[in-house]
Amino acid sequence: MTLRSRTTVRWIVRTLSEICVTAGALIVLFVVYVLFWTGVRADSAMDGEIGKLQEQWSAGPAASDDSAPVPSRAKPPGPYRTGASFAVMYIPRLGADWAKPVLQGTATDILERGLGHYDHTARLGQVGNFAVAGHRRTYGDPFKDFPRLRSGDAVVLTDGTTWFTYRIDNRPYTTLPGDIGVIDPVPAKSGYNGPGRYLTLTTCEPEWGHSHRLIAWAHLDSTQPVAQGRPSALTG
Repeated sequence: MTLRSRTTVRWIVRTLSEICVTAGALIVLFVVYVLFWTGVRADSAMDGEIGKLQEQWSAGPAASDDSAPVPSRAKPPGPYRTGASFAVMYIPRLGADWAKPVLQGTATDILERGLGHYDHTARLGQVGNFAVAGHRRTYGDPFKDFPRLRSGDAVVLTDGTTWFTYRIDNRPYTTLPGDIGVIDPVPAKSGYNGPGRYLTLTTCEPEWGHSHRLIAWAHLDSTQPVAQGRPSALTG
């Protein structure tokens, strides 16, 4: 092999080595971003959403306009505003400090800031199915321990005026992403026989994939005004 040929081979080997090192570094940075940085950003965003809700609730209802006519009948509440948080969810089984904001909608940018309430499902506490989605991994890993849920576990939510305590009725059920019937008003595979006040939780399965979905169904067990303090499901 001539000197020129050996020089060319060394240059090729060195170039390939540099490419491999660079690619490896990029992969490591991507993994750090997915596993760590998205979690940091999501935790900060979720804390911010809960903070905004608490400030809003502590301020109380906006002062009324005395000049405005008094309606003869209270109007039903309007729809939740897309992208806005309206409740906080607590699941003691997932940790004593586990608390996540619930926002309206399930778009990608919404689920990066908390849990998402499916459009066209029931409002919190109303007859029908209040259905919520959350990431299993990345963006704060809110439902990382979803498979730990068991029948009888409490899922507690508050909208600032009322505590709503739901009780899980089944171990997580595995299905395909196209099975949208799991968020029907009365999900066919839930075991419920008729209309009620239900909650559906959904997340991805497997833990680092999205080929399937994990589902947990619950029924509304009790409510109480926030003024009476935290419900027993949160106080032990």
